[in-house]
Amino acid sequence: MKTRDKIERNAVYKTMESPVGLLVMLASEHGLHAINWEGEDQVRAEGFQPEPEHPLLMETERQLKEYFASQRKVFDLPLAPRGTPFQLQIWKLLLDIPFGQTVTYGELAASAGDPNASRAVGMANNKNPIPIIIPCHRVIGRSGALVGFGGGLENKSILLDHESQFRLF
Repeated sequence: MKTRDKIERNAVYKTMESPVGLLVMLASEHGLHAINWEGEDQVRAEGFQPEPEHPLLMETERQLKEYFASQRKVFDLPLAPRGTPFQLQIWKLLLDIPFGQTVTYGELAASAGDPNASRAVGMANNKNPIPIIIPCHRVIGRSGALVGFGGGLENKSILLDHESQFRLF
């Protein structure tokens, strides 16, 4: 697969501690590809080499630290997630959810043009390779319940609580 080979050339990773556990950031010359949760299946990291001083990974870490220190609401990073056209569409819509707000899977499906596609939206959310930055944690169940999050519901709750208390001066 030429595209994947091209993307994985010069692919690097860096780890960082965070309030939601160890995060593994994956990038290449094309942008940030993924953020893996501690203990998550590392398949996405195949072919990536450790490079703790890589400029994009250092910038990603800086922005994540600012986010967790209540100094940042919006990330400004070149993103390069891999996914199907539908997944990419949903992940782009996730970027439009304002900081500190939530939407339901049904509302996100309606925004994607098919109000009956809640399950497909949920599956796309589940495959989001760049959590926190592509804020899939801001999607909740119709009843308001916290459901389905790759980083675990405890981390989803931590992220939503953090955003609900966040104030920029």
